[in-house]
Amino acid sequence: MSKIYQVTGIGLNEKNLQLQETIFHNANGYIGVRGTLEEGVPADFDTMRGMYINGFYDIAPMKQAEKLCNLVEDKESMLNVADTQTIEVSFDGQKFSMADDADCRYVRTLDMEKGITRREVDWSNKEGKQLHFNITRMASFEERSLFTIDYCFQSIDFSGTVEIHSRHLGLVRNYFNPNDPRLAGESHNHLKKEDIHICESGACLVSSTIESHLKVASAVANIVTVNQKRQPSEVVTYDETAHAMDVSYRFDIRPGDEVRIIKYSIFTDSIREEDCRNVADEKLSKVVGQGIASYYKKQQEYLKEFWNNSSMEIVGDGDLNESLCFNMYQLLQSAGYDGYSSIAAKGLSGEGYEGHYFWDTEMFMVPYFAMTNPAIARKLLEYRYKTLGKAKENAALLGHKKGALYPWRTITGRECSGYYPSGTAQYHIDGDIAYAVILYYKTSGDWEFIKEMGLKILLETNRLWLDVGNYYKDRFVINCVTGPDEYTCIVNNNYYTNASAKYSMQWCLKFIQRLAEEKDAYQQFVKENDLTEEEIQAMKEAEEKMYLPYDETLGINPQDDSFLQKPIWDLEHTPQEEFPLLLHYHPLHLYRYQVCKQADTVLAHYLFPDYQDKETEENSFRYYEKITTHDSSLSTCVFSIMASRLGLKDKAYYYFGDSAKMDLLNTHKNSKDGIHAANMGGSYMAIVNGFARVQAEEDKLFLAPALPENWQGYHFRIRYHGSLLEVSVNKETCSIEQLEGTAITVELYGKEYVLEAANQKVEVPYQEN
Repeated sequence: MSKIYQVTGIGLNEKNLQLQETIFHNANGYIGVRGTLEEGVPADFDTMRGMYINGFYDIAPMKQAEKLCNLVEDKESMLNVADTQTIEVSFDGQKFSMADDADCRYVRTLDMEKGITRREVDWSNKEGKQLHFNITRMASFEERSLFTIDYCFQSIDFSGTVEIHSRHLGLVRNYFNPNDPRLAGESHNHLKKEDIHICESGACLVSSTIESHLKVASAVANIVTVNQKRQPSEVVTYDETAHAMDVSYRFDIRPGDEVRIIKYSIFTDSIREEDCRNVADEKLSKVVGQGIASYYKKQQEYLKEFWNNSSMEIVGDGDLNESLCFNMYQLLQSAGYDGYSSIAAKGLSGEGYEGHYFWDTEMFMVPYFAMTNPAIARKLLEYRYKTLGKAKENAALLGHKKGALYPWRTITGRECSGYYPSGTAQYHIDGDIAYAVILYYKTSGDWEFIKEMGLKILLETNRLWLDVGNYYKDRFVINCVTGPDEYTCIVNNNYYTNASAKYSMQWCLKFIQRLAEEKDAYQQFVKENDLTEEEIQAMKEAEEKMYLPYDETLGINPQDDSFLQKPIWDLEHTPQEEFPLLLHYHPLHLYRYQVCKQADTVLAHYLFPDYQDKETEENSFRYYEKITTHDSSLSTCVFSIMASRLGLKDKAYYYFGDSAKMDLLNTHKNSKDGIHAANMGGSYMAIVNGFARVQAEEDKLFLAPALPENWQGYHFRIRYHGSLLEVSVNKETCSIEQLEGTAITVELYGKEYVLEAANQKVEVPYQEN
């Protein structure tokens, strides 16, 4: 299956410019670089030029109309750090720009096996002389602080003088749009200059953030050759106002000459490195010494291993395969890997949602990594463990005597949501993180993680449930919260929230019981966390008496206590231009109707199948399907999964197609601001957990694969308890093969099998279900 995505075009088109900046961005979980043009664009073009570090932030005031008690007073934003992308090339005084040649032909390529993007341009100057450009970019997985631009051009019939200006700009600003709540609403100057110096291999700029007092160092080296012969720089200048370094070259070329500019950029920050300045210098010397060819090779080797673990293919649908490859690769590019960071809603591809981490990570992306790369899943959960202290502080700010409440949107663990009804009130974030901890344990069997980190997360979040909930008519109820559906806020007994709390309590009690078998470890845990028998009993009672709303007349689980009392929104006659509704209607107007932004109760039914029967699930699915707008990118993947589990294959396929192609087709019309990372994880889940009905439990892996009518088959690889497995489905057979690992138990179409060693395979006839 090809892992190359390409677009071709003629001339520079502003209409699709920002979308291509997203699609062709480079990232490696630490740094992210928008796919902007090295030469820049005309001043009247709208572009989002950005380079980012995962988790690197500054603080700005949060404007609140009324200063009520303990509302969020400031927010964190991921910063646009030093811009090292600029390379300007002039030919006899005319700058290369795609805007100056309306007939220039270009090809943009994302190569997901080599881990690079490439832009090829055939360009003519005003005299009609032709040149061919081949520009390759890479964010290295081997050296995460490294970004490279390999800028090559060849003269076809041009003779004359070439001038090259390579810029390293230290003071930059973030993109903003005051008319879109999904972007920063105003511009702030977040960086100030600290230092500039020449190092062994190039130049290094150091800047610091104004409010968070963090430092970022960027070290750059330029290697320029003509026909493989190195050229010395002509001029090096420093612009103090812009905190920028310019390196210039000037020489003559003739037809057939090949010019190559290799620009190495190293980024380090004070969150991860105490002396980020010297570390940047040292790393720059190292990468220049090893050379770009070495890093190209290591990039390809890294991705070979990645695709070996993540292999997935649909037989008979090339377009969907292209989308799935793209989605999985973007998840890899986006994922924090060091415990200091997580996955922002837009990954590292743009500035939508200001680089904040949401529940998206735990519910839609951790499942992907748990099944393909458990080490990354563990690190993502480690980030939540490291911010547990701030979650406890957040709970105290909201008046809770015990427990931890994770923030709805954050970078460092502090709440950054400015609108609490659809932000802070989403207490289900605690249940979401607990769910991810449990899922990781089920798929990996990593009991040490539970002992070291996971159980502490579950204990503190369940202490929060005990504090926020209360008993009414002998039922444990949770009032004044918001579920996943942001068109329905501040409600009592949101089904999803209550179900996630119940599930979290069940597993917390189960883990405590298992830990009690290790006497010393249990006593230490009890002492360190002040755990009492009264708390354990309170948790048991709350779990057993948790109220899960049910309507006997409709045979569904109501989204909350008052949801069914409201009139139903007329979606059929709502003009298409009024979607998403959040941009066209006052929140209170939305809150007074039965209308859902996204899957809410339907998501709960997928995650917690033991809490209701199949008839209730199907009744609920059909009910909520009619009133869900899917204005959230997290919705169609969930509807696809539940449709699969209910045997509604046509609906499952329809929703899956919408999910899989969301960014490549720009179906939500905002991919220019960055990818929809959570949906990408959801599209993977729609195959593995939806069509294949994979369910990982503590001691067994369950599968009951189904096949959409218009597919010939599909296959994918997953990891379970250390084993690498390949699942293959076609119209005649279904098989599961253990490629590596030790003995595991699987249940396929209701029959149990034991795969005892590598290369053992179970194959059975395909069953319609």
